[in-house]
Amino acid sequence: MLKVGLTGGIGAGKSEVSRLLVECGAVLIDADRLAREVVAPGTPGLAAVVEAFGPEVLAEDGSLDRPRLGSVVFSDPEKLAVLNAIVHPLVGARSRELEAAAAEGAVVVHDVPLLTENGLAPLYDVVVVVDATPETQLDRLVRLRGMTEEDARARMAAQAARAQRLEIADIVIDNDVPLAELRGRVKDVWADLVQRAQAPQQPPQE
Repeated sequence: MLKVGLTGGIGAGKSEVSRLLVECGAVLIDADRLAREVVAPGTPGLAAVVEAFGPEVLAEDGSLDRPRLGSVVFSDPEKLAVLNAIVHPLVGARSRELEAAAAEGAVVVHDVPLLTENGLAPLYDVVVVVDATPETQLDRLVRLRGMTEEDARARMAAQAARAQRLEIADIVIDNDVPLAELRGRVKDVWADLVQRAQAPQQPPQE
C-alpha cells in the first residue's frame, strides 16, 4: 500500500485532482467529508463542538451550521485551534479505519486540506501538492464559489503560505491549466504513484 497525502490551497483545484485520481483507481479518504461525518447530529463530536462554541452554532434541524461556525473560527486563531483539537483526532481515527480496509497494493490518497498547517507530511509515503497562483485561487473562489473577494482573501490567509506547501511536496501538480491538460498531468502522476506502490519496500536502516 502507498499512502499519499494530497493537499493544496483553497481554490487550487485539489478536489478536481482527487476526483481524477479516483478515476484512475485510487482509494480516496477525504478529510473534509470525514470532518462532516464526525460532527453529524447525534455524534460525540457535535456535542463537543456545541459545548465549546454554544448552541448558536446549530441550525434549526439540530445539525451543525457550518457557515456560522466558520465565521466564528476563521477570524480567531485560538477558536480555530479549539475546533481543530476536537475534530482532527476524530478524523484521524476514522481515516486509519478506512486505510486498514484498503487492499494491500492500493494507492490510498488522503485528501487533507490542512496537511501543511498541521505538520502531517511525515504520515505519508508521498506528499502531492496541487499548486496554483494566488490570482488563480482568488478568481476561482469569487467566480466559481460565489465568495466575496474579502472572504476569499481571508480564507486564503488562514492557510499555510504557498511556499510552505511547496516545501513539503514530493510531487507538485501545477493547476494553472485547463481541465483537459490537468487530466493528462494527473495521469502522469498516477503512473508514478502506481510504480512506487509496486516497488519493493526498503528495509529500515540500521
